[in-house]
Amino acid sequence: MPVALKGGCRVTTMREGVPERSGSVTMWRQVDRSAGAQAISLRVIEFAHGLAPRLRADDCDEVLYVLEASGEETTVSIEGWRYSLEPETGIYVRPGETYTVENRGAEPVVLLSSQCPEPRNSFLRVSPSTAPNLSVEQPVRTVRLRDRRAVTTSDRWYRVLVDEELGSTQVTQFVGSIPPGRSPDHFHEYEEVLFVLRGTGTMWAGDTNAPIGPGSCIYLPKRQVHCVENTGVGELRLLGVFYPAGSPSVSYEAPKK
Repeated sequence: MPVALKGGCRVTTMREGVPERSGSVTMWRQVDRSAGAQAISLRVIEFAHGLAPRLRADDCDEVLYVLEASGEETTVSIEGWRYSLEPETGIYVRPGETYTVENRGAEPVVLLSSQCPEPRNSFLRVSPSTAPNLSVEQPVRTVRLRDRRAVTTSDRWYRVLVDEELGSTQVTQFVGSIPPGRSPDHFHEYEEVLFVLRGTGTMWAGDTNAPIGPGSCIYLPKRQVHCVENTGVGELRLLGVFYPAGSPSVSYEAPKK
């Protein structure tokens, strides 16, 4: 069951709820307008073996993260341009573009999707096939985590995947590492979703909290006071997406009581 915390903060698991299906595609919605979000979403999309139906991003930026895939056996086609995929890859889809995943492996491909601003009708939208525009050079739309520079802040680090370098001016996607312990409460001037990639901890929103671990999906409203506590012995690693775009290092200290 979803856990509701102070201020509209919400914690779920990655396959919680009733999924939507279209052909070989299965999608679980964990954050959207029905969960209280204003303009951001977090969806878990699973692609079975084969060529999936072509999906449409509508009038929004869509950023994807490859959670599970089988390396060279997996490709994503965006507007007909094909890109090889592997785990820990960020993907950017421009407003109105279509994309599809071809999974040649035996295991499902799992992507994490965020749409910003989330369309009013954000159900799985299947679109006709698209041929690439061969008159232009193939655009850069994917980036691997290991190819991005780590930015350190105190005892933490983050790597930005999708930002203006890939053409997105509306949304930022990053991966961050949190060491054991708890940081001071803070807030941001943007709406944010988080997905726990590894580690265990506690999500705090004000004086309310919920346990988190691999697969936890978290929604943070704009200006909600919060912090993530790492209760394990190793790193707690998160995928984060926020809207409007900016720097993951910018935060504001919670007011003193």
